Amino acid sequence: LKKSDFSVNSDYALGLDWPIGYEELRSHYDLVQEEVGLSGDAKAEHWRPPGTPYPMAPMPIFTQSRILQRGFNRTGRHTAPLPLAINSRPYRGRPSCQFDGWCDAGCPIGALANPLVTWLPRALNAGVEINNNAHVIRVHRDPSKNDVISRVEFLKNGKRDFLKAGRFIISAFTVQSVRILLSSAEKRRPAPGDHAGNLGRYLTTHPCGEIFGLFEDETYPHQGVSGGQLLCHDDYENKASPGGFGSSQWMIGNSIKPHDLLGYGTSRPDISGEKLQAWLKHAAKHTGKMTLVLEDIPSRDNRITLSGRTDKNGIPLAHAHHDLDERVAMRWSQRMSEGQEIFKAADATDVWASARHAQHIMGGTVMGDDPNQAVTDSFGRLHDMDNLYVSGPSLFPSTGAVNPTFTISALASRQADHFLGQVANRKRR
Repeated sequence: LKKSDFSVNSDYALGLDWPIGYEELRSHYDLVQEEVGLSGDAKAEHWRPPGTPYPMAPMPIFTQSRILQRGFNRTGRHTAPLPLAINSRPYRGRPSCQFDGWCDAGCPIGALANPLVTWLPRALNAGVEINNNAHVIRVHRDPSKNDVISRVEFLKNGKRDFLKAGRFIISAFTVQSVRILLSSAEKRRPAPGDHAGNLGRYLTTHPCGEIFGLFEDETYPHQGVSGGQLLCHDDYENKASPGGFGSSQWMIGNSIKPHDLLGYGTSRPDISGEKLQAWLKHAAKHTGKMTLVLEDIPSRDNRITLSGRTDKNGIPLAHAHHDLDERVAMRWSQRMSEGQEIFKAADATDVWASARHAQHIMGGTVMGDDPNQAVTDSFGRLHDMDNLYVSGPSLFPSTGAVNPTFTISALASRQADHFLGQVANRKRR
């Protein structure tokens, strides 16, 4: 996140502020990028906040992005290599990327720094025990202490079981973390974290969209990585500029195929039959694409609740409600129109856009200093619980317009330091 993303309420009287600032996470951003490996060009990102340069050089720029870059240059915009948690060279025993564009289907060689190849092996070597196929249902309070959790209830192979510990961390991603907490309410006591009625509230997302175009030149759109090759943050900081509200970013030159996650095969429902076959053959060699990501405005009315429906085990499902603020919708329309103009400036022969949709889910157990407004403190500990924590994107009080994984990891690093500090303090006593 950028510095401006931490103080949206103070600066614009919208949404929520973070209880910490960028400087409190800066050392953790630096640590994470060194541990897992990030490729990028810090100098080229003139919009980048202070921090240690990336440990690896940027990924190469392929033909598609060089063509799209023309449109940004001709409209007075700037681009930089997109920073990625993907190896541009061999790093810490993992090979460099092959640029085949199947990142979202999984990286079989381990060049993509997901936890399966970074943290999990280290955790197992440190003695962490993984209880696979265990479905956590709820947490239980200590009968004699209202602010202490004594055990976790879970199902495994259809059988109910319990796990006892001194401290518990719920890290089941946004919706399921909230679902577990809401399911932990008792007849005479509210769900942990729901002491002020805020559990599940301030559900946020990243509104997004894609711009597609065809070019006379061959673009080789299958080459690269699915996240993109270039980045533009020129309009990021001015959240309140005319035309809507919120920061935005362009992720440029996504590697694409006809029917993958971000593919072009279903992007033209107006083309069908024999015409579609001919069109796909042409698009396979001449398509360009970029993705818009927008900031959301947190609203207390956007929330996760328990559904009246249940899963196969009789546990209530989660129900999510989210309405997009009209000011954000206006910003989306504005940026998507600008995106099409950028493609035309890059000499696209045909340009089209996707419908508005959403990616990334945040909020629900938002952090904050005020127990009457937030569910957790800045370390993810529930305000009304002594030994229960949450980790993950559900902690985010605001969203910014950047992918959340780096900040999730930095928050987890800070949380780990907090736990280690507690252990050290107990030993000194």
